[in-house]
Amino acid sequence: NLGLVLRRTAENTADWRQVFDSETILDINFLSAQSYLFPLYRYPSSDKNHLFEKTPEQNKKVPNLNPELIKKLIVTYNTEITPEQIFYYIYAVLYSNIYREKYAEFLKIDFPKVPFTYNYDCFIKMGALGKELVKLHLLSSKKLSNPISKFRGKGSGTVEKVKYNEQEKRIYINNDNYFDNVEKVVWEYQIGGYQVCNKWLKDRKGRVLSLAETEQYCKIVTAIARTIELQQAIDNLYQEAEKDVIKK
Repeated sequence: NLGLVLRRTAENTADWRQVFDSETILDINFLSAQSYLFPLYRYPSSDKNHLFEKTPEQNKKVPNLNPELIKKLIVTYNTEITPEQIFYYIYAVLYSNIYREKYAEFLKIDFPKVPFTYNYDCFIKMGALGKELVKLHLLSSKKLSNPISKFRGKGSGTVEKVKYNEQEKRIYINNDNYFDNVEKVVWEYQIGGYQVCNKWLKDRKGRVLSLAETEQYCKIVTAIARTIELQQAIDNLYQEAEKDVIKK
C-alpha cells in the first residue's frame, strides 16, 4: 500500500510542510504532532474481531478515493486514470510552494484541499513529478544510487555532537567524522516539525553509525536536495495547471 501522511492544522503556515508519504503504519507523532495516514487502498473485511488476520476477501483492494472524483476526472480527461496517478498528482500539488503560500490561511484550520486541473497534460506532468517525489521520500529512487554526499574522516563513527559548518558544507558528528557537500538549504530543510538532517543524527546520539546507516544518511541528503529542485519544477507547472481548475 501507499499512504499520504498529513496533519489537520499547522502552527507555522508561513512555511507549511505537514505532508509526507509512507508504505507502512506510522507513529501518531510522525510529523511532530498528531498525524493522519490516508492509505491509497483499503482492504475491507467483514470480520472485525481479527484485525490482523488476513481473510480471502481482503485480497480485493478498494481505492480509498471518492468514486465521484474518479468519475469526474475520467469524464474531464476522456480517458481512464489510475488511483496511483491521482495520488501522485495530489502529492505534487502539496509540495508546491505556490500552493502552500496561496492557501496558507486555510491550512491553519483544516486538512488541505487539492485543486484539480482541466489540463490533462498538466495533470500527467504533475503526476510524474509527484511520483518522483514519492520514490525519493521512500528512498527507493534509482537516482539515489549515486548520492551527492559522502561520509568522511578517520574517527570512530560515533555520533557525539552534531554540528553544521556552512563554510565547509559539512555536517560533523564528532571532531573527525563528517558528511560532505551539504548545502545550507538542505541542512535546514524541514518536514513536519523536524529539521530532517539534524534530527536523524540526534536520534542516534551515542551510537556508532554502521555502513548501512551512513549510506542511508547520504541518500537522505540527496533526496532532500532533489526535493528542493523538484519543488521549483512543480511550481512552474502548478501556475499553468491553476489557470483551468475543475470547479467543485
